[in-house]
Amino acid sequence: MRSRGTLVAIIIVITVILDQILKVWVKTSFYLGEDMPILSWFHLLFIENNGMAFGMTIGSKLALTLFRIVAVSALIWYICRIYRIAKVPAGYLVCLALITAGAAGNIFDCVFYGLIFDNPYPPEVATLFPAGGGYAPVFMGKVVDMLYFPLFSFFWPKWVPFVGGEYFLFFQPVFNLADAAISCGIVALLIFYHRYVLSPSALRELTSESNN
Repeated sequence: MRSRGTLVAIIIVITVILDQILKVWVKTSFYLGEDMPILSWFHLLFIENNGMAFGMTIGSKLALTLFRIVAVSALIWYICRIYRIAKVPAGYLVCLALITAGAAGNIFDCVFYGLIFDNPYPPEVATLFPAGGGYAPVFMGKVVDMLYFPLFSFFWPKWVPFVGGEYFLFFQPVFNLADAAISCGIVALLIFYHRYVLSPSALRELTSESNN
């Protein structure tokens, strides 16, 4: 059981560290909006956003940051309660670890990036710990995104209703490693461990067993 806890901790720590290394490198090496094609279907494109994964925005910035902190705290509490239970699959714990790590990685951006980076106009790049201070107060930093996969594109035929003749690009969202960890964790959770998500009784069984 101790090794399962170690596995979860390693996944969370490594994911957060890699996510932050990539974000700091992009933030201090790219100007905002800079696009570096790696392959025809994979670019590094530096953008920032105030919202959730893949640039979505729901509600206020402060409320979203506080929600992330509460969610990560709840996930860590839940993992600590169930990782010792032998019947809990290790894969389920891995999914929770990925989701936790991804949410935690974006929390760092929101809480600290406004304090430790400036935000110059392109083509200038940001400075870490600038002499004049950061660009925003605590909790108000922007999330750094850079992973862009324009896999394919085409123009809709003229006869297609509503979208005929329009340009279509797949996949348009720009995201980061933390977003990828959250998405992979959620997808694997729904595919392989959906009974724990869809069945409250299964969750109650696990948590009640952890108290025995």
